[in-house]
Amino acid sequence: MSFIKDLQNKYKNLNVLEQLIVINVSLFILVLILKPFLGTVLSWLELKSDFNITILQPWTILTYAFLHYNPIHIIINMLWLYFIGKSFLNLFNPKTALNVYFLGAISGGIVFLLGYNLVPTFFKESAYVVGASAAVRALMIFLCAYMPKQEVPLFSFKLKLGHVGLALVAFDVMGLFGDNSGGNLAHLGGDALGYIYTTQLIKGNDIGKGFEKLMDTIVSWFKPSKKTPFKKVHKTKRKSKVAGVKKEDFDQFSKQKKIDLILDKIAKNGYDSLTAEEKEFLFRAGK
Repeated sequence: MSFIKDLQNKYKNLNVLEQLIVINVSLFILVLILKPFLGTVLSWLELKSDFNITILQPWTILTYAFLHYNPIHIIINMLWLYFIGKSFLNLFNPKTALNVYFLGAISGGIVFLLGYNLVPTFFKESAYVVGASAAVRALMIFLCAYMPKQEVPLFSFKLKLGHVGLALVAFDVMGLFGDNSGGNLAHLGGDALGYIYTTQLIKGNDIGKGFEKLMDTIVSWFKPSKKTPFKKVHKTKRKSKVAGVKKEDFDQFSKQKKIDLILDKIAKNGYDSLTAEEKEFLFRAGK
């Protein structure tokens, strides 16, 4: 029992994207072991290109993203998710990461279905799609579009994220003419979601808020209700702070003064002491 509790504690200490990696890998191992006995069950979780089947199995628009049958497929997806996750969570809060991930999976599934049903002459054979590629792609393109001028090292070269994003989309388009056309359709759905999410967020519109509220509501259904005797307690309301000052005061400052306050906080406590809101403001100011 102590071993199980130790694993549970380690899992809780992971960030949300690392937890998704654990879930995906665990399911892959489970499927690998039990696949001979789970044929019918697995078919209920795959996203089929036949729209009539999907109508009867609507959950597959999301469950397909948690199935991997090929070891190389899951290794590549999870490695990308691990390295992207660190950069993403340095800039944004965990809920934004989950919004992009799950909406990317859903968007990938929708584009997969549309491709096979609106252009049947191009995508002739019925197919199914599995894997987290569309969800991971959404996170990747989100970052590439959010900071396109950020340079990343590649061997002895440095590439701008904007160019990396364009190259990924180009590869996905070319992949439509290959053996994995269905998978590349899903990739393009994730690409589109990541780009749209970023461009709207820069404008101040978080398109994932509605999905976030829906997920919070669903999760609340499974949480045990805690009934405690009513006790009236008078508390002094704590006011949130940004860069060490009251948020309402911070909002009244000029842009330069806000930047100075955040830079002063970095000088005293380091970059990691910044909240996600402060990091996001500083990045936008830099643009």
